Amino acid sequence: MTPAGFPPDFAFGAATSAAQIEGAHQAAGRGESIWDRFASKRGRIHDGTDPRVTCDHYHRWREDIELLRWLGVGAYRFSIAWPRILPMGTGRVNPPGLDFYDELVDGMLAAGIQPFPTLYHWDLPQRLQEKGGWKSRATVDAFVRYADVVTRRLGDRVQHWVTHNEPWCIAHLGHQAGVHAPGRRDPSLSLTVAHHLLLSHGRAVEVIRRNVPAAQVGIVNILVPVHAASDSDADRDAAREVDGSFNRWYLDPLFRGRYPADAIADRIRLGHLRSAELPFVHAGDLATISAPLDFLGVNYYSRAVIRSGSAGIPESVQQVPDEALTDMRWEVYPDGLREILVRVHRDYSPKNVYITENGAAYPDEPGDSVVFADKSRVDYLRSHLGAAQQAIAEGVPLRGYFAWSLMDNFEWAEGLSKRFGLIHVDFNTLRRTPRESAHFYRDVIENRRLSTELTSAAPGRNA
Repeated sequence: MTPAGFPPDFAFGAATSAAQIEGAHQAAGRGESIWDRFASKRGRIHDGTDPRVTCDHYHRWREDIELLRWLGVGAYRFSIAWPRILPMGTGRVNPPGLDFYDELVDGMLAAGIQPFPTLYHWDLPQRLQEKGGWKSRATVDAFVRYADVVTRRLGDRVQHWVTHNEPWCIAHLGHQAGVHAPGRRDPSLSLTVAHHLLLSHGRAVEVIRRNVPAAQVGIVNILVPVHAASDSDADRDAAREVDGSFNRWYLDPLFRGRYPADAIADRIRLGHLRSAELPFVHAGDLATISAPLDFLGVNYYSRAVIRSGSAGIPESVQQVPDEALTDMRWEVYPDGLREILVRVHRDYSPKNVYITENGAAYPDEPGDSVVFADKSRVDYLRSHLGAAQQAIAEGVPLRGYFAWSLMDNFEWAEGLSKRFGLIHVDFNTLRRTPRESAHFYRDVIENRRLSTELTSAAPGRNA
């Protein structure tokens, strides 16, 4: 690397997901997803919105590829909507759904952008949920068939494949906390769901490699460095417990073929498990889950500072003033990215690592300028890209960085109220306009180094 530069083969990209940007929720035979159903229930989404239209990427994808081309990214991480391909989750394949992604992939390749698809980014077909969802091992079978259908169709042009995005969020937020679809509140169920997600990943790896011999296959985990709020034994043990449930519960099966013993003991103490004999683990499951990966995707947004609560339950602590938080009330802590990357490299030794999501939401509004000023997001990106460089210097095999997100979108339970986009979206007109952060990121990509000033010419507003 040159001073303040990135390796010549380092991949710069941007990321989105189908449920958050596509809209067109009933177009061309698409089935209902659990997020369609969840968002239709009053009080589930913070601002009362839903993903039926969001950015309407389904109809405006050509414009969005032009924005990617203007940014200069070499890769685009997107997700494929399972309900577009198999509206009922299994059974009949929907040809127009495959046609859509066929065109999208061809459009990317024509623009010189490598497709980096995720097979599952939380939009389970509702019909499968009605049959048990991720509680059922039949959903594992359904996912494997879905992966087979998609990779047979697109595998001649797509090399990089992600099976799942953030199993922790699916299991914990969707099945324990109940704040994401399908809205369940059952800690024991969340453990079964987590296992079935990991199992479906492992089984899909074999299918993808069979269909795409040159495939690079990975999974994406959201990871956080967990810091104790003090040096007390109680706080340090609470931090260990959170690290076990958040990070190691998902990394150890993938890389070590087992669940962490201390985390199992924690779940027994909490009453989430009856014994160390995990009832959802069948013979051969862990060997399947730990199939070798070509890369690990790391999503990073902030750290966790943890203390032991009055009932012995770990509690999150805010140790910085409000102005050091993003609009999601997450602390801006760039060194945590370096820390978690170095830790993963040291403890698990993945062949390759990508930062598959990193970004910040801030409440900016359009002004008179052609470029939307968003200094806080520029500072966030600059500091975290710097942390990525430090991780590379410390030996981490970091191959790329995907900014979250290409554009403002439907931010799950927050609806349209939280804006992560490099590109501002007016949700009334669907007009896309690059923010200052998009210009900053474009300069980084063009120069392959962190710059202190913006030099990119404005592309103008996008109708």
